[in-house]
Amino acid sequence: MALNCSYLITTKNLESFLNSIITAKAPDTFTQKFIESLEFKSTNDRLYIGLLKGLGFLDANAVPTERYFKFLDQSQSKQVLAEAVKEAYGDLFAVNTKANELTQSEVKNKFKTLTQGKISEKVLHLMANTFKALVDYAEWGTTTVKKDTKKEKIDEHKAESVVAPTQEEIEEEPINGMENGKLQKTELHYNIQIHLPESRDPAVYDALFKSLKKHLF
Repeated sequence: MALNCSYLITTKNLESFLNSIITAKAPDTFTQKFIESLEFKSTNDRLYIGLLKGLGFLDANAVPTERYFKFLDQSQSKQVLAEAVKEAYGDLFAVNTKANELTQSEVKNKFKTLTQGKISEKVLHLMANTFKALVDYAEWGTTTVKKDTKKEKIDEHKAESVVAPTQEEIEEEPINGMENGKLQKTELHYNIQIHLPESRDPAVYDALFKSLKKHLF
């Protein structure tokens, strides 16, 4: 688990900053000079480096990571950020799986508990503001599992091969010996096979048939 303690002094330009990153060429190293090239020249803007490190967009040496490059794909930028936020604030999401829906005040209180009261109220406030600004920019949707279409086709083929009986067929078939409300007589037929020994003496066969007649008929 983790709890990203980085923060911004102000979050009013966060959306513009993130949009600027998407449209700019990724630098070899994310430096203050690069931030200034994006027209963010306030001393407060230096805090973006720490924030991006906390989100896993930059490594310890401020070099863009694989997550940074995925973020540049505008078709998934906001989903990538949501994933980064859930990871960076893992301890918070462990306490509440829907932490992204909490209010700023609720987030602040959770941070105070998670940091065991070791961080000042002012910093906790800034941390909560930063978290909420990230949450507002990110896209939070339910994770969809890719369906195994091949398996579905096999199951559909199996289902089609089983033909259910029609209502007429069900009605025509007698159930428990009943037909048209009347009890039907049950008939049992036996098929008995007898292997006769080889013999040229007719008396042997006469004796066998006599025995069969006595016991079976």
